Amino acid sequence: MRRWNGWGDEAIDYPLNADALAFLASRIGRGQAPTDASFEQACAALGSSRLPPHRLIDTRPAIRLRNALGQSLPDWLRLRYGRIDAAPDGVAFPENGADVRELLAYAAEHGVALIPHGGGTSVAGHLTAQGHGRPVLSVNTTRMSRMLGLDKEAQLATFGAGVFGPDLEAQLRAHGYILGHYPQSFEYSTLGGWIITRSSGQQSLRYGRIEQMFAGGTVETPVGSLHIPAFPASAAGTDLREMVLGSEGRMGILTEATVRVTPVPAFEAFHAVFFPDWESGERAMRKMAQARPGLSMLRLSNAVETETMLAQAGRRTAVSLLEGWLRLRGCGEEKCMLLLGLSGRRTQAKAALRTALAFCRSERGVHLGRKLGEKWQHGRFRNVYLRNTAWIHGYAIDTVETAADWPRVSTMMRAVEAAGREALAAQGERVHCYTHLSHVYAQGASVYTTFIFRLAGNFEQDLARWRAMKHAVSLAIVENGGTISHQHGVGSDHAPYLEAEKGAEGVAAMQALFRHFDPERLMNPGKLLGDGR
Repeated sequence: MRRWNGWGDEAIDYPLNADALAFLASRIGRGQAPTDASFEQACAALGSSRLPPHRLIDTRPAIRLRNALGQSLPDWLRLRYGRIDAAPDGVAFPENGADVRELLAYAAEHGVALIPHGGGTSVAGHLTAQGHGRPVLSVNTTRMSRMLGLDKEAQLATFGAGVFGPDLEAQLRAHGYILGHYPQSFEYSTLGGWIITRSSGQQSLRYGRIEQMFAGGTVETPVGSLHIPAFPASAAGTDLREMVLGSEGRMGILTEATVRVTPVPAFEAFHAVFFPDWESGERAMRKMAQARPGLSMLRLSNAVETETMLAQAGRRTAVSLLEGWLRLRGCGEEKCMLLLGLSGRRTQAKAALRTALAFCRSERGVHLGRKLGEKWQHGRFRNVYLRNTAWIHGYAIDTVETAADWPRVSTMMRAVEAAGREALAAQGERVHCYTHLSHVYAQGASVYTTFIFRLAGNFEQDLARWRAMKHAVSLAIVENGGTISHQHGVGSDHAPYLEAEKGAEGVAAMQALFRHFDPERLMNPGKLLGDGR
């Protein structure tokens, strides 16, 4: 059973050991667990549904609550404190495109705002009910989850857009293929969600981002069906896929998607390399990104993230021995850990590893082999469960991500971290923050920063802390030439900063596009452009 007010499966916990809690307390102080509202209390806080009856719509409070919000920190605060000021009036469960068209007609007839809902893992405020006086219907796409076709010659697979990551991969692996898209939300996010938020998976260096995978599909819009054929390439005008990618439900509801797949790799491994400092690790990473030796992943943690991961690992004696060994090889207090991934034929992977390690040695990197890489791989979709554990101990965890050109990467990292610290310091609180680069390009890299701070135990105060920090770090991103979102989309949380990136004309062009497909502005109002109705 999914947690209604946290991350993931209720049966799965990710405990923090005593050393990790002491480490955190020494940096920002001891936390105190707040009192959570019960599921029954949260359901009771919902108003009555305003929706006329429909065969596909469920208006029970329990169903509405479970589809009300995503996984952003403001979403968590509303759920945990039982302060759900807006929730959908009902939830629809279409099973095919015909059902979606029926719901669109229903929405037009009754003036209902529609929010497409996949796995509910958004961390940018995509799912909040902003009906602006109108009833709101959440359209849960997860019953559209079958593989509808597989062309092995063209290496194309078509799925219902509501398929969850593990189900998609299981259906493909039965035929010897994979998609290879592994965001941290992989277990609970959907193909459609990946496409409409322009997601990036952990092994994007080999498989590409979702825009390289998305070949075509069908979007049901208020003005009709948009069918996008899958071509290897086309010079026939505007690429319609690009209109759908990143559209965040403003055009309509993606019901089917055709994606480019690849055979299951014969070999896969993850290795760890330590560098004496951030600068040497970043240089090695940039050299590898630009030389393209055939890796599937590069992930560089700064010194604080490296220290935090080692503190979290437990096994104090083993970690102490490791750190002593690394010090002898020049990796002391400022050491940074790089994880590199290999996928493909074994001979190709070994050649890629030799090339990558040569770049690492040129920057004084110390290769530790596969043990730490395998540990990361084992927990790659489990680390996010720490958000639940941290809350229990009185801490909130939030993340911010961007991407910048190589000359700006280090400056961006320092500016974002400093902005978060200063915003919380103004409220008399400290924040523990750290950064990694998890997606790299010849041009630059993503910059992904985590913030941990203490909860006040009061909804208004905790929301104010988040708002102050979010605004400060978003301004730092904009002022230092980064994108407001590299992989999580815009939603409502990032919408105020979009014009700085797109410009007034760019925003106006997007508004015109969405008005064409949705003239009554029924689709996910207020998201992406922050334009209300």
